[in-house]
Amino acid sequence: MNITTWNVNGVRANYKKDIFPSLFSNPKAIGFDLDQLDIVALQETKATYTELGQEFFPNGYITHHNSAQERKGYSGVSIYVKNGIDHKVFDLNDKNFVSLETLKTEGRFMCLEFKDFFFINCYFPNGGGKPERLAYKINFYKDFMTFCQKIEMLHKKHVVFCGDFNIAHNEIDLARPKENEKHVGFLREERDLLDQIHTMGYKDVFRVKYPETVIYSWWDMKTRSRDRNIGWRIDGFYVDNGFMRNISDIQILNNVSGSDHCPVVLTLR
Repeated sequence: MNITTWNVNGVRANYKKDIFPSLFSNPKAIGFDLDQLDIVALQETKATYTELGQEFFPNGYITHHNSAQERKGYSGVSIYVKNGIDHKVFDLNDKNFVSLETLKTEGRFMCLEFKDFFFINCYFPNGGGKPERLAYKINFYKDFMTFCQKIEMLHKKHVVFCGDFNIAHNEIDLARPKENEKHVGFLREERDLLDQIHTMGYKDVFRVKYPETVIYSWWDMKTRSRDRNIGWRIDGFYVDNGFMRNISDIQILNNVSGSDHCPVVLTLR
């Protein structure tokens, strides 16, 4: 099974560039060295269901979408599951999770339940701009961690989560760590959040598999930093300790264009 996460920075813009349809019809044409994509998690879709035409519901996949309700053209996540893979959408209005309000706003979160694991697609807040946005980001992370703890405790299943984390964890994960120590995305208080996730028993799959590899998943478009490979690794997958044995490989496809982020593909045995 191949699971893909990708911040597409506007799914409609990607459709106009023929990247979105190729993702499902011919992934090799846009740089995916894979025969099939079983689960595709997209972030920053910037669209609602009513704004998505039939082309955004490709044949052979079941589509799930969550968008920002109060702000048009903002945030949004989607998950595409290949036909025949049994699953259901997890209801955040379950009585055990009603207090986790930040996960229900801005269209940033979606959870599916599969036979052997829960799968979460998340577009974590950036935290830049006004001070209250950094506070919102920290609270979002805390609610997210509470959700993971509760769902694992109540349902006794593995947890896999992916997305755009909007935090570079360690110095190896960005090109210019010293210059960014006081910038949002690499603040100590943000990096501590990822430390807490590790303490909870979840592993950054790429860093476990490739502890010394320097590669990035996001580049600033304004400064054309991708041309010089001055980037950040802020996209990827985490799994619980017990699920690591199911991981065959993980790839950061930095040759795939179309967004300021590139896709990451997790392959399960």
